[in-house]
Amino acid sequence: MPHANQHVVVGLSGGVDSAVTAALLLEHGYDVTGLFMKNWEEDDDEEYCSAAVDLADARSVCDRLDIELRTINFSHEYWERVFTGFLRQYESGLTPNPDIVCNREIKFKEFLEYARCLGASQIATGHYAGIERGTETVRLLRGRDWNKDQSYFLHALSQDALQSSLFPLHEWSKTEVRNRARALNLPVHEKKDSTGICFIGERRFKDFLGKYIQSAPGQILDLSERVIGQHDGLNFHTIGQRQGLGIGGAGDPWYVVRKEMETNRLYVAQGHDHRALFSTWLTATELSWVSGEAPELPRACTAKIRYRQTDQACSLEPGGNEAIYVRFTSPQRAVTPGQAVVFYDGDVCLGGGTILDCEALRKMGCE
Repeated sequence: MPHANQHVVVGLSGGVDSAVTAALLLEHGYDVTGLFMKNWEEDDDEEYCSAAVDLADARSVCDRLDIELRTINFSHEYWERVFTGFLRQYESGLTPNPDIVCNREIKFKEFLEYARCLGASQIATGHYAGIERGTETVRLLRGRDWNKDQSYFLHALSQDALQSSLFPLHEWSKTEVRNRARALNLPVHEKKDSTGICFIGERRFKDFLGKYIQSAPGQILDLSERVIGQHDGLNFHTIGQRQGLGIGGAGDPWYVVRKEMETNRLYVAQGHDHRALFSTWLTATELSWVSGEAPELPRACTAKIRYRQTDQACSLEPGGNEAIYVRFTSPQRAVTPGQAVVFYDGDVCLGGGTILDCEALRKMGCE
């Protein structure tokens, strides 16, 4: 955090990470304003939506730190620029990650524009990631606490967003954050971390998704084309899924290995390590590069195909039509179209893209 005595707006979620972020900025001499963003109100109620509780917690933090709290409603923007795309992807059989789009479109675009209207030079959040500032560009770094590192969710941010952002928790572990919150007597020091997609809350994902998209029942087949069950909608299933298939019998558990949208068929195989679940390559599209420019290909690096996965050695190769091939040194389990693949060079996040196709889907492991 190189510049003190500047106005910075902190995104306060009502959780411990953003609370400590605000406290650290105050300690470094920043003029801090808190902002609570409401991004969902389509079907708010006491059972599912914790926004009212989170807002109350954010107010308590601001009272303790003696800073102003502003609130803003980005629900319309979220619906138009995040949620509608989320639904379209599920309808097409993909498994999207709305948090990445939310960061790009809401938390580091709408939020940044609003902060600038308040006269702030920068925004700050409680993400576990870092920024390395160069003479012309900035680099996105992993958080020191690899178990909490959130660079995976930030890989699609623009240079403008990163240039204008602060991540004070870059060098902090979660334990250190909670200890500091406790020492500062912040009212959220023991609050549990939020998990999952914010607008779903604690309800069953299937029940929620069924309110917005139509699904048709169909056959569940094994890899020999034998019908072994019925599914109630391909949209409710994802590659590598074990639970909720309704398939019993002897032997190893069944796992989803393919969704065939054209015929409404769900293909499964027995065993956690069945070969149909593994892929040596994938195609990525909708690419975002942190530097603003695509690297020269081919390029050796590491990649993650899901959050908290250990880094996997790979090579990036030209794929045509604004896509790339990602070839892995070791086969990867449950490569899931719609999810993000994110690339790294050591601690530096290079960028990422959306998984479009993979060997397991194309060949079903039958070769």
